[in-house]
Amino acid sequence: MAHPKEERVRRRKRMGDEVRDEALIAARKLLLDSGPAAVTLANVGREIGMSHANVLHHFGSAASLQSALMGSMIRDLTTALDNVVELLKTDAAAPRTVADKVFDAFDKGGAGPLAAWIILSGDVRQLEPVREAVRGLVEAIVGQSTDEGAPERVRSAVLMMAVSAFGDAMIGPHVREMLDQKDDAMRDLIARILPLFLIPSGIPPATR
Repeated sequence: MAHPKEERVRRRKRMGDEVRDEALIAARKLLLDSGPAAVTLANVGREIGMSHANVLHHFGSAASLQSALMGSMIRDLTTALDNVVELLKTDAAAPRTVADKVFDAFDKGGAGPLAAWIILSGDVRQLEPVREAVRGLVEAIVGQSTDEGAPERVRSAVLMMAVSAFGDAMIGPHVREMLDQKDDAMRDLIARILPLFLIPSGIPPATR
């Protein structure tokens, strides 16, 4: 039985932003420990010492909680890719470092299965926090560039990396096995291609 003093601390009054932050931390732990199905209002509430109804008040639904978690994970990736353009120009190892950060977010970080869970729910409205976070990622990288062609190149680079990392997280091991490829084959391929997207003198425009 919980000690009364411990219960009072656990049930302390918290502000809205604090509750959301604590809930997202708990949701990420649940995702990594048990998968997307474990990211429920009840489970998150239990982790942070709040009722199902209180967590519902802050997120509206389990689907919204999951989408908010996905959005926060992409924002963390945005922070991790700070100064990526300069690194790609000056550090030969940077493309692989960038590829590892993106692929780790979808694989070890759980973003791949979570994205699939959200998409298969069929409620596209739940993608809005994800959409905003992806746009923020693009804007952050564009802000590091100085040429007028940067926005289109960055959008293409993010598309390539995100779709590749998602696919690799979900089905990559099976496809690699079919093709006798190494575990990091897709990461290596993206690392070789990435500079062509983000450096002005790189990839030529598409032809029709």
